[in-house]
Amino acid sequence: GAAAAEGSATEPPGTGSAQGAAKSPRLNVTVVGWTGHTPHAVPEAQRAWGTGTGAGHWDPEAGELGLAAVPGRQAAFRQGLAAAVQYARAVGCPRIHLMAGRVPPGTDRAAVAGEMETTFIENLKYAADLLAQEDMIGLVEPINNRITDPSYYLNTPHQGKAAISPQSLLQRRRSIPTAPVPSLGHIQIAQVPGRHEPDSPGELNFPYIFELLESLGYTGYVGCEYAPKGDTLEGLGWLRSYWESRGLQHGGTSKAAN
Repeated sequence: GAAAAEGSATEPPGTGSAQGAAKSPRLNVTVVGWTGHTPHAVPEAQRAWGTGTGAGHWDPEAGELGLAAVPGRQAAFRQGLAAAVQYARAVGCPRIHLMAGRVPPGTDRAAVAGEMETTFIENLKYAADLLAQEDMIGLVEPINNRITDPSYYLNTPHQGKAAISPQSLLQRRRSIPTAPVPSLGHIQIAQVPGRHEPDSPGELNFPYIFELLESLGYTGYVGCEYAPKGDTLEGLGWLRSYWESRGLQHGGTSKAAN
């Protein structure tokens, strides 16, 4: 169902709380964005954790959050995409996050908006063709400028949807998630405003949101994109409670099926 969970791991294989959470029967998939590790290290960690894997590719140490919309960096974007495909192929991951990147330092966002949009569409077209050959899907993710990253280029859902429209990508539909929820290929969750577990105090009613996603026919993963308030495993109690409320066992399987 819609509450099939995914953990976001930014630690190297074999270390940290991400590994322990991935070993938990409450998680199905772990997202990795490691740089500096060979593609073979990722499936080794995948086997050790007992999970599937999702892939991203970026270089935070260089102060970057992707290059897809950064003018003059098209060659570097293509090189990074090729590496991401290599990682994804190694673990059988069908989705890659095509990160837009930040407005170049010292430039005015409004002044470079047109050039960044042109660069973004150009790179998405290239990625759409390449990923179609690999039977993979490219994802884009708006990141808010108010709290998370003031310099990130892609900052609203409307901007993101326009970027992956058929008109923008010239009918390259293979790299655009389709029905049952058009343009929605992946979901990440965190409570507002604290960005902690979904059952922590905040503004969002996640049980309602999960049920709504199920009613819409969404069958993809829901990523745990939050900062645990304490122990990572203890913080996953919300998922067990949700599954129990839906008559499911750990892992989201039906009790009746067993």
